[in-house]
Order: sequence, then structure tokens, then C-alpha cells
Amino acid sequence: MITPGRAALIVGHPGHELRVYRWLELANPTVYVLTDGSGHTGRSRLPSTHKVLSDAGATPGTLFGSFSDVDLYDALLTGQHDRLVCAIRTLAEALSQSEADYVVADALEGFNPGHDLCRFLVNAAIALTQRTTHRTLRNYDFLLDGSPSACPDHLRAEAMTLELTEDDLARKIAAAKDYPELREETESALARFGGAAFRTECLRPVLDARQGLDGMEEEPPYYERYGERQVAAGHYDHVIRYRTHVQPLVHALWQAVGLSVGLNAAPALAFYTTVTIASALTGVAI
Repeated sequence: MITPGRAALIVGHPGHELRVYRWLELANPTVYVLTDGSGHTGRSRLPSTHKVLSDAGATPGTLFGSFSDVDLYDALLTGQHDRLVCAIRTLAEALSQSEADYVVADALEGFNPGHDLCRFLVNAAIALTQRTTHRTLRNYDFLLDGSPSACPDHLRAEAMTLELTEDDLARKIAAAKDYPELREETESALARFGGAAFRTECLRPVLDARQGLDGMEEEPPYYERYGERQVAAGHYDHVIRYRTHVQPLVHALWQAVGLSVGLNAAPALAFYTTVTIASALTGVAI
């Protein structure tokens, strides 16, 4: 079953939509993509995602690859938040004008700072939309790094779970293998979990819009440890850190759009959402 109503999908990188391909076919959402997925190559993945959306019957939204990965990580390192504030307002306006009923987006998992930032922006945009429209938006996320069917017991009753047929699964895997920039990630995911694991698409509710504002479930998050290895290898000059870079920036973003980040958050922020986890440093396939 899928939740009825108008849907929006918001992802940090092009290609994340492949993890929820059957839901994409059924819900026909408007899709918003934070970055162009260019990573360190400088080559945008947006054309490949355009094809996926067209084949699945989904529609690109107003925010579609507004940042390069380099720009996004630079904003995190330097605390530049003007464009990110604009992204929150753009998403909130789009959700309001489209009268979206629910949102599906990347999960907060500590795997990739870009994925986590997408979740922070989504939570702020939904909170802002609810405050200005007085409408409740359901908010879901999906796993990208973990097993696609993983769901904590306390979220299972509110989760949106799809079990794919053999034909559904075949189309999903074919779409992932036909995404040239993520071919290697697709093969890695299939080897790691097996093809049958991707028969399930589980969109789980996010129960706290303030998730991650006061701390991460695991600290330091994985992306810090990975970043340290990359800096030691000479690939990057700086490590993006949650406490130094991400948390202060997200607090500034919430304050800039007029949202409370205190412990006594406004009741309007206590909405149901669904959380899903992501599985690559620049993007993941299926």
C-alpha cells in the first residue's frame, strides 16, 4: 500500500530515486534534487535522473540540482547559508503551492554529510510549510546504506511498505543498471544484499522534525572517519565534522527561516514523518 495523496520526493543526489523506484511509479511524485551529483568528476548526473523520472512517470520540481557537490561541501565547511536558506524557502513554497500531502526524502544516518543536510533541509521546509499553511504534511524517508527492508519495530505500523512483484523488481534493477554513473554502486549493492532484498521498499515515519539538531545517534558519524582517511590520503584538505560544521549551520538555517530550535519546539513541528537511510558518499543505486 502507498499513502494516498499528492507526493513529493526530495533527495540529496541524483540517483537516490532508484531505491524507491516502484513507489516512484505508483505515486508519480514531484521530485526535487539538491545537488547535480557531480562529485569530484564535475559531470552532472541530472540527465540520467531525468530519464528515470520520465520512465517512471514522475515530474522534476523547481529545485533540481541547484548545487554542485563541491559548492555544498564548501557551504558546510565555511558556514555559508544564504543559498541553503533559499533552498528551504523554495521547497516550502513548492510544497505549499502543490498542496503536497506527504514527502519522502533521504534519511539522517551519518553516512554522507550531503544526505544528512538534505534531511535537515527537508525537515525545516516541512515545518515552515506547516506553519504557514496550517496543514499537516506526512514525512517519510528511505534507507540507502542499510538493507531496504530494515525498519525499527516502533515505526513499522506507520511505515509505508511495498512488496514488489518479479516484474516490478526486474524493472527496478534494469533502471539502476541503465544509470551509467551508478553502475558500479548498483553492482556493489546487489553483491552486498542480493537482488531479493530490493523487492521491499520501506518508507518509515520520522517522528521528530528536530532529529539531529542536538546530537547524532552515533558520534562521530561515519563521514568524519571516512573524511579523515581521505585527508590523510591527500584527496581533500579538510574533514567535515558534525559538531564543528553541520550542527551550527543547521541551527542557523532554522533560525534564519524563523523556526524554533529550542527544546520546547512549537507544536506544529511535532508531525509524523518517515525516515529512510542512504547508502553512498555521492549517491547510491537501488
